[in-house]
Amino acid sequence: MKINVHKSALVVIDVQNDFCTGGALEVKNGEDVVPGINAVLGKKLFKKVIFTADWHPVHHVSFASTHHRKPLEIIETKTGLQTLWPDHCVENSKGAAFHPYLAVERGDLFLRKGRDPKLDSYSVFFENDKKTPTGLKGYLVEHEITDIFLCGLAFDWCVFFSALDAVSLGFRTFVVEDLCRAVNFPEGFQDEKREEMVKTGIQILQKDDLT
Repeated sequence: MKINVHKSALVVIDVQNDFCTGGALEVKNGEDVVPGINAVLGKKLFKKVIFTADWHPVHHVSFASTHHRKPLEIIETKTGLQTLWPDHCVENSKGAAFHPYLAVERGDLFLRKGRDPKLDSYSVFFENDKKTPTGLKGYLVEHEITDIFLCGLAFDWCVFFSALDAVSLGFRTFVVEDLCRAVNFPEGFQDEKREEMVKTGIQILQKDDLT
């Protein structure tokens, strides 16, 4: 598809060390998205490029260790159900840093999410209470962005929730599937979330579709 450079933004979601091979919350082959993302960035197809990052304080609400529980358990919190994860992307840690080969020098905005110790954040638009904005919508509106292209980690979590919020906020929303990797736990979760995105009006693309 032909991209309107003056109206489009690429949002690169959470390509951080802790989500890559050997990281605390490893997404299988997560680092494989880096060369493709860099190649797309080199084409200069977008008015704005945004890099997002999980940036959690120690003892964050999403950490299983905070509650003395096991990862992947689900608990009830004041903001709803919370899936518990291994400690990951702790602020100022090596795990929270972007993958070292990611072309972050091409970024126009860097957005850190999940900074509230009592509130998790999957979407790049809202914290998980569905009310607290990250500020990204205002930035995109200010720069007259109407079309959003999402990629990164993970397809069935942060990319998924970000895409749903983007559509609900009125943006034309595209997910570049081969520039994402998925957790896919349990088996089939990835396909389930893909189907849900398509039903919501999100367009699923591949990197070679971007011109």
